[in-house]
Amino acid sequence: MCNVQMIRNEPGLVSIPLERAVFCENCERVSNSAWRRCGSCGSDKLLELAPLLGGPCEPGPGSPATPCVLLRLAA
Repeated sequence: MCNVQMIRNEPGLVSIPLERAVFCENCERVSNSAWRRCGSCGSDKLLELAPLLGGPCEPGPGSPATPCVLLRLAA
């Protein structure tokens, strides 16, 4: 998993780079599927999230999360 990074020792908590994040309209999962198909269900109904959220977060002089917005997604 080169594009997904565990950031805490909590089950299911991962970090996906925004420029690779996609939302599957079929199974309603966010992933970093790279082949225009959802890695979970195989659907081709993927929506790229970066354009909707204003592009990838750029690291600033503070912590990398300073200019970013955290979204809490329901499981």
